[in-house]
Amino acid sequence: MTLADRRAPRPGVEWEFDQVRFDRDLSRNVVRKLLVERAEHGGWELHRLRITADGVRRVTLRRKIIRAVRTA
Repeated sequence: MTLADRRAPRPGVEWEFDQVRFDRDLSRNVVRKLLVERAEHGGWELHRLRITADGVRRVTLRRKIIRAVRTA
């Protein structure tokens, strides 16, 4: 159901992506609640939402990867 990968769109910024697929029988409110929960508890933000001709919602979420820098 999910596929996470890492991409660097510009130097110094790294994003982690997660792709989620929702079937057409889920209502808009249910999908919204699920996405809000992921955003609040996982730190994800909406990157892309595509609704296909058969009604399936393909959602791409992203969150910034924060790397800890070691100090001397």
